[in-house]
Amino acid sequence: MATLFLDRAGLDIRADGNALALYENGERTRTLPMRLLERVIVQGARTRLDSGVLIKLAEAGVATILLSPRMSRQVAIVLGPAHNDAAVRLAQSQRVLDAAYCRQWAAHIVTAKLQRQHRLLTQAETLRPDQRKALGDARESVARVLDEARSGTADPTRLRGLEGSGARAYFGGFCALFAPDLAFSGRNRRPPRDPVNACLSLAYTLLHFEAVRAAHMAGLDPLLGFYHRPAVGRESLACDLIEPLRPLADKWLWRQFATRRLRGEHFTNDRGACLLGKAGRSHFYADWESFARLPRRWLRTACARLAADMRGHGEAWLHIIDDTGEAF
Repeated sequence: MATLFLDRAGLDIRADGNALALYENGERTRTLPMRLLERVIVQGARTRLDSGVLIKLAEAGVATILLSPRMSRQVAIVLGPAHNDAAVRLAQSQRVLDAAYCRQWAAHIVTAKLQRQHRLLTQAETLRPDQRKALGDARESVARVLDEARSGTADPTRLRGLEGSGARAYFGGFCALFAPDLAFSGRNRRPPRDPVNACLSLAYTLLHFEAVRAAHMAGLDPLLGFYHRPAVGRESLACDLIEPLRPLADKWLWRQFATRRLRGEHFTNDRGACLLGKAGRSHFYADWESFARLPRRWLRTACARLAADMRGHGEAWLHIIDDTGEAF
């Protein structure tokens, strides 16, 4: 199964039976069977596809994300038919209101994220001895935060504070891994103001898309999170799920710049926003597909386990329907 990236001006996507037909300047250039696709990522400003194509993709179980052409920001996600196991969502909606469950979940999520941040900084100290001071200070600070998170005494509000403290310390060291001409001095977004932040935002957006897709396929509601509380327009469970994966994306991105697969000339500045150009996006997406296999597998496993736990709790709340359709 494959990922289709659509990022080209003048590209026209049409449905042809159970396949996608790609046209450029009115000429048919390629045909792709939908059964070979798992996801479609659309970013081109002038890439055209109509609702019929989106319907066909959804019916085939292919998830589609539409990104804004300038900022690589998520505009919309189109998913296929929902899982029909009501027990999972019944239990999930109840767990959202269970303070003890949410506290345990939040502690697990934050601890896992801090552990991976600490591991990245430790590995970086060995690979970049010229930045040992900055990396060592950051690693020690993250270790102190991690110790408190592991204690199990922090409530979700305190855990959010610990996550924030850990992030500030972590990025203080992580910034040292990038060339000074990239002007990366810390996390910023909306809009990202430097090449590293532009790529971090895109990487996190793609991870979020994968988490929404994995939750949906497992029968979970992506909107109902336990650490990130439900909010209008936010897939809070997906936000929960990607927190431990962010350091993995960070490490991948560091290597992209360190090996100069991504370089300063791949970016432009427009009214204070740093934009990844088409040449840079071609490198980014090509290498992302190899990296994304591990987080996708982790998300599938995590969502399957969570759904199984929810199903066992939620089935007790379902009515049993007899052959006449009457509940008893």
